[in-house]
Amino acid sequence: MYLIVGLGNPDSKYLLTRHNMGFWAIDELSQRCKIGIRQQYALGVYGQGRVGGQDAILVKPTTYMNNSGVCVADLARRHRVPDENIFVIYDDVDLPVGTLRVRSKGGPGTHNGMRSVVDELGGEDFPRVRIGIGRPEGQDIVGYVLGVPDAEERAALMDTAQRAARAVEEALRFGLEAAMRHFHQ
Repeated sequence: MYLIVGLGNPDSKYLLTRHNMGFWAIDELSQRCKIGIRQQYALGVYGQGRVGGQDAILVKPTTYMNNSGVCVADLARRHRVPDENIFVIYDDVDLPVGTLRVRSKGGPGTHNGMRSVVDELGGEDFPRVRIGIGRPEGQDIVGYVLGVPDAEERAALMDTAQRAARAVEEALRFGLEAAMRHFHQ
């Protein structure tokens, strides 16, 4: 079993913001794999199905970004998913807009949602997919990540969310190393 989590904020006012890239990618994966994300519980919404030939749970935490790890750790325990089978998809200001990076492990960097996941899981040894949203020029980080991109940037980010969904599928079908090689080119 795999747990595939997209980080974001649940309120509709955040729906189109840069900080919800994880949710965008989960929505894309949901469509591609025909997995409805309709099951609600106290910490998130999720759906179960097959991704890349593997049993998987797609998750969007409703705990808000800074507490995402509570949802991730809870579902991992409930479904006995080992850390190496937990994929976290999230936005990254340290990567240019449209850049995609797949990693097998690593620190949270400046991302509070990832810091929460690392803290709650008690380690950094889980795969992640980082979607570059770029670093703001002359604007504070919070205002930038919670801002809505213009049409051109939104199109680039949507394309990257689609590639992130394909990267997760490929990782589950052919292995993480194959996905890392293919999606870093």
